[in-house]
Amino acid sequence: MARWQPDAPGRLAAAALDLFEENGYENTTVIEIAERAGLTKSTFFRHFPDKREVLFGGGTVAGLLVEGIASAPPGAGPLDTVAEALDALGRTFFTADHRDFSRRRQAVLNAHTELREREALKRIGLTASMIEALRHRGVPDLTARVAAQLGTLTWEIAFDQWIDAGNGEGFGPLARQALAEVRAAGAAG
Repeated sequence: MARWQPDAPGRLAAAALDLFEENGYENTTVIEIAERAGLTKSTFFRHFPDKREVLFGGGTVAGLLVEGIASAPPGAGPLDTVAEALDALGRTFFTADHRDFSRRRQAVLNAHTELREREALKRIGLTASMIEALRHRGVPDLTARVAAQLGTLTWEIAFDQWIDAGNGEGFGPLARQALAEVRAAGAAG
């Protein structure tokens, strides 16, 4: 693969995932990832601080959620605003062509404690990003915190269903259904 080809971060992520599956996370080096992607070690570090981060997409998901919250209709309530952001995430990131990568990535994460811990920290960051974006829309602090927490729970439920090999449904509709179920559970309590 030539170094001039576009999407170095995507190429590095694909190479890392392949190597993590083949050799194990612990037995894979940054140099091996860069070489598999047809890039240099310095290019790797231009995009990612370490080999853990190559599977977490930088701030892509958080940025898309914040953009989705910001672009929600002005009169939308906090949970509807979060739903709009999850829909946007489904249209732009969790697309059909990304499903297999996400399924494989999750299997690698599930097999390594260090990666599961990193994923948990990333989800805390996603929640914090949603809280800040909701506050920016004028949502009161407590309401923003609750809506963001429910949004993260909804995201987790929808993501788990979306990567299920037997499920062909899109992420957005799954997120809407999960949010409806979360709302119903809250109303029932």
